[in-house]
Amino acid sequence: MKKKFLEIIRCPLCKSNFALHVDSEKDDEIWEGKLICSQCEAEFPIANSIPNLLPPELR
Repeated sequence: MKKKFLEIIRCPLCKSNFALHVDSEKDDEIWEGKLICSQCEAEFPIANSIPNLLPPELR
């Protein structure tokens, strides 16, 4: 996932912004990590550079 996508994606639960936690980065992309909602604190994993924005109960 490119960092610039943080400017446009929002939490699917409450529509707030995300904070980014990076575990690994490769070629200017976040390869592993998680997006954490700044409002409801829901966490969404990033695996193989792809964020999973499904609600937790649907993963």
